[in-house]
Amino acid sequence: MLKNWWKILCFLLLIYVSVMGFLVKVPVLDGRLQQSVRNLFFHVPMWFGMMILLSVSVFYAIKYLRNPKPVYDHYAAEFARGGIVFGFLGIVTGAIWANYQWGSPWSGDPKQNGAAIALLIYMAYFVLRGSMTDIDKRSRISAVYNVFAFAMLFPTLWILPRLTESLHPGGQGSEGNPALNPNDSTPEMTMLFWPAVIGWTLLAVWITTLRIRLQLLTDKQLEHE
Repeated sequence: MLKNWWKILCFLLLIYVSVMGFLVKVPVLDGRLQQSVRNLFFHVPMWFGMMILLSVSVFYAIKYLRNPKPVYDHYAAEFARGGIVFGFLGIVTGAIWANYQWGSPWSGDPKQNGAAIALLIYMAYFVLRGSMTDIDKRSRISAVYNVFAFAMLFPTLWILPRLTESLHPGGQGSEGNPALNPNDSTPEMTMLFWPAVIGWTLLAVWITTLRIRLQLLTDKQLEHE
């Protein structure tokens, strides 16, 4: 029971966020944002979860290159898979928010385009894995590509959007996102935002660890056959 404390915490946090995310008082900042600011508790944590999972994935990819154990390859692949899922959820929830805030679900904003490119790069990671039948070769080449894909996250998500005009906060010509501006948010929103980040990230890790256990069980069955 004690070893599963973080799963209980995940459940409680997500219940709290899912309920209070629609009940917490939010400031009416302008005529368009209004209640759509509540997406802060769902959209942004998805990106946190994605970055954490992809960071763990590249960590295990490097571990595999230093010590080629199959378990490290499973960890790298499944954490990358989970990161892609949460990245996709981040794009979907962002598109819903953008439709209310900017008038269109996809406006060609540099950060939107960069996020799409980053996910395509990681999808190519799984195409690469599926194209090879030699397990050792697949694991080794995939680990190298994983490092490349992770490195590409920084120019696509963090550097280029800040060097060009962007509707997202931090870009040139951007007034910033009111939801992330301390002057425009409320203490209640901040107290709900960080539990949302922790809860959604724990859910991402939970799902990923279940998939890893399934992969390890499959390996054991193949060994006994």
